[in-house]
Amino acid sequence: MPPDSGRGRGRGGDRGAGDKADATPRSESEIAREICIRQLAIRPRTRAELAKALAKKEISEEAIAEVLDRYDEVGIIDDAAFARAWVSSRHHGRGLARRALANELRQRGVDAEVASEALEAVDDDAEAAAARALVDRKLRTAHGTPDQVFRRLVGMLARKGYPAGTAIRAVKDALADRDAEAAEFADQIDPDALADQ
Repeated sequence: MPPDSGRGRGRGGDRGAGDKADATPRSESEIAREICIRQLAIRPRTRAELAKALAKKEISEEAIAEVLDRYDEVGIIDDAAFARAWVSSRHHGRGLARRALANELRQRGVDAEVASEALEAVDDDAEAAAARALVDRKLRTAHGTPDQVFRRLVGMLARKGYPAGTAIRAVKDALADRDAEAAEFADQIDPDALADQ
C-alpha cells in the first residue's frame, strides 16, 4: 500500500482542509447549556449551584444569566421544588432538624424565603417524632452509664440541628422507657431547665 493512501485521516489522523470547515465553533451559551445538563444529570441543582459551576468554567455573566433564565422559564431548574424535595429527603432519610436543613439550603444558594416555605413541612411534632426515632435507633446499641448515654444522644441530636429542649425531651423519654436504672436517671432530668443553659 502506498504511504499516503488516505488511511488514518479523519478522526484520529491528519486533518485535511475540508475537516476544519466541518468543525463550527460553539457559542458560549451552548457550552453553558452542556455544563448545566451534565450537572443536572448527577442530581438536581439550584440556580446558584449551576451559576457557580458555570463561573468556575469561566462562562460570562451574560451567558450564565441567559441560560439560567431560560431554564427557570421552562422549569428545568426550580429552587422551590428543589427545596421541598431536599427538606423531605433529608428530614426523613437522615433525620435532620429544621435548623440543619435551613443551613444546607442556604449553602446551596436557596433564597431564605423559599427555604422558609419548604421548611414549613417540618412542624414541631414531626421534628419531635424524628428526634425520638433517631434516639430509639441509637439507644439499641448504646453502652455506658445512663449519664454517658444521655450526653452522647443529646450531642448527636444537637449535631443534627435539634433545639436543646427537643433533644433533651426525646432522650429523657427514651431513657425512661429503657430500663429501671435509666428511668430513675431520666426522672431527675428537667428538660426545660437544661434547655435554658
